[in-house]
Amino acid sequence: MNHGKGKKGGRGSGLRGGRGNAGLHKHKFMHMLKYMPDHFGVHGFKRDQSLIRDDRIINVGQLDEKFHGKKEIDLTKEGYDKLLGGGIVEHGYKITVKYSSQKAIEKIAEHGGEVKVEE
Repeated sequence: MNHGKGKKGGRGSGLRGGRGNAGLHKHKFMHMLKYMPDHFGVHGFKRDQSLIRDDRIINVGQLDEKFHGKKEIDLTKEGYDKLLGGGIVEHGYKITVKYSSQKAIEKIAEHGGEVKVEE
């Protein structure tokens, strides 16, 4: 007798469509699409840590509100790595920084200031 399980019901993973992930590309395909949409394939990548630079940047428009009154600013000592040209410049500053965009240098120079880029 088969005890109500049919002919192969009691053997291995019979009557359940196989074990584990068996059949995900065949008879369990719709189940996989609905409940496990990200199951197959490659998902993203991780860049090598030596390639990742986490620069702290500041725009020329923020200089007035952060350093009001100062004429000489050492952005490296203040913890900034890069000066970018966004915003409006009100005054001429003498600025020391590791990196600077060409637009930032031009905007500071228009007001009689200068940007010294450290090597």
